[in-house]
Amino acid sequence: MTVLTAPERVHAARTRGARRATAAMVALAVILVVLFVVSLAAGDPVYSLGDVWRVLIGEQVPGASFIVGELRLPRAVLAITAGASFGLAGITFQTMLRNPLASPDIIGITNGANAAALFGIVVLGAGTLAVSMGAVVAGIATAALIYGLAASGKAVGTRLILVGIGIAAMLHSVTSYLLVYANELDLQRAMRWLNGSLNLASWDTVLIAAVPFVLLTPILLLLGPRLSLLRLGEDLAAGLGVPVEATRRMLVLVAVALASFATAATGPILFVAFMSGPIVTRLVGHRGSLMVPSALVGATLVLAADLIGQYAFDTRYPVGVITGALGAPFLIYLLIRTQRTGGSL
Repeated sequence: MTVLTAPERVHAARTRGARRATAAMVALAVILVVLFVVSLAAGDPVYSLGDVWRVLIGEQVPGASFIVGELRLPRAVLAITAGASFGLAGITFQTMLRNPLASPDIIGITNGANAAALFGIVVLGAGTLAVSMGAVVAGIATAALIYGLAASGKAVGTRLILVGIGIAAMLHSVTSYLLVYANELDLQRAMRWLNGSLNLASWDTVLIAAVPFVLLTPILLLLGPRLSLLRLGEDLAAGLGVPVEATRRMLVLVAVALASFATAATGPILFVAFMSGPIVTRLVGHRGSLMVPSALVGATLVLAADLIGQYAFDTRYPVGVITGALGAPFLIYLLIRTQRTGGSL
């Protein structure tokens, strides 16, 4: 029996971890592609894979060109783009603050976007584009407020989460008041927003989420190595040459922008940002950057939840209702686990 030396054991462990991460990402990518194809083919009517492929390559197929190309395809692309954005935003906050509860939909950022969107709908009677842009601005402003209130002294991560939860409660009360204030027509529109839905997906809506995703994701990927060092602790990261404060501000800005634009396009799809990080760490471990697998998990969650909401029940449910039903017990599980393990991701 061969006895490995300590360096050989370390190398073997790293190799196994890398293989595990690669296998998990390949599996996630395959699942996402399968769900994407199913989302284009399934429904009433059902189209063959050949018809779907012909539409995708630009051929004119009677009926399918409109239903697949103009209705189902934008919906699926929006689900993937928004889900990936939520996944990236969630893992960024959770890794940076070293706490699985630190995601935009838990610490109040999404609540800021919600309150602004409802104010635009109920009070101003604003159109879809104005409501979406107001949600983006409010999401970023809410993050700036939370960060400003929490960013003095040490233990920034813990304070930021606590401040965020407090701000979220305040903004939730604003949202509740606006719902009471709304007339019947505005109330229906407001509820469609609050539930998080892909029902109004169009190519214009896709652009709201896709353009920021394409522009901002490379920035997060470039900051990935610094984020991995922040996971080890701010003092150690600073000792290794990471400009902690500047890096943290850039990460917050980019992650909040991604989450805000995704929310502007779909409404708040609950718990996707929150669930993506913990799921990824169980699939690939803590080795290397978790950005790409988190984006894959977020996209998979939204696309799968949308298919479940459309076809698994007699009534069609918005995607946010399905993710909310999945995320609530997951939150309880993580709260119990966090108390036992001290809050590590």
